Amino acid sequence: MAETARAARERGRVAEGVRTYGLIATMWTRSTMAYRTSFALTTFGNFAATALDFVAILLMFSRVDALGGWSLGEVAFLYGVAGVSFGLADLAVGSMERLGRRVRDGTLDTLLVRPAPVLAQVAADRFALRRLGRVTQGVLVLVYALVLLDVDWTAAKLLLMPVMLLSGAGIFCAVFVAAAAFQFVAQDAAEVSNAFTYGGTTMLQYPPTVFALDLVRGVTFVVPLAFVNWLPAGYVLDRPFPLDLPEWVAFTSPLVAVVCCALAGLAWRAGLRSYRSTGS
Repeated sequence: MAETARAARERGRVAEGVRTYGLIATMWTRSTMAYRTSFALTTFGNFAATALDFVAILLMFSRVDALGGWSLGEVAFLYGVAGVSFGLADLAVGSMERLGRRVRDGTLDTLLVRPAPVLAQVAADRFALRRLGRVTQGVLVLVYALVLLDVDWTAAKLLLMPVMLLSGAGIFCAVFVAAAAFQFVAQDAAEVSNAFTYGGTTMLQYPPTVFALDLVRGVTFVVPLAFVNWLPAGYVLDRPFPLDLPEWVAFTSPLVAVVCCALAGLAWRAGLRSYRSTGS
């Protein structure tokens, strides 16, 4: 009976968090759309800035035929999957990276006294619809890759495509939340968290064969970013799996995302309990 009541309370908190997030995100969206020209320009700027990364890859392939044994189409596939997954996570919870500033200046206190989940408030704070530019750019590169590639499509591969993108977004969301939780302890650690978020997506844009084995092991078994695209993409593209892993690991991305989100949630709760305000 007690377990049932606890589960009901937990579902109620989750529902309240989703509702709070939706209300705050809607408020910021309405504020943004009040200046449509500014929104269009900033969205295009976001699109153009991220597109430069792929331009660098195109320039690289103007001099070589393959990168680490991967063709342009295959690298573009990795880039597109990583870009869409990270873009969705950045759109949803990218504001978490501002938590360190709130902890330092004490403005987090204003969120604590509101009758709404703090995580939802921080995640939706200054919700930036312009980040759709990054998602759009990733989608275009992914479509470009699929045009270049001659993939032997099966039902499993078709199913894996949307699962891969959503699971990758979930993994990146967990990294954002866990990195924010770390800022309760190290209040000026934004660059450390960026190494795993923005740095992680940059790394995933390139094939695992260009990196040292120790790094590949680290992003597979420690911070499991390899499950965003390296492993599922290996199945879709019929490429050898990193570290000689079996094929079935390509389908474990949803499970990895759930575990990562659960661990990030525990880290967030621990960090929030340790918060002692600024004392001012």
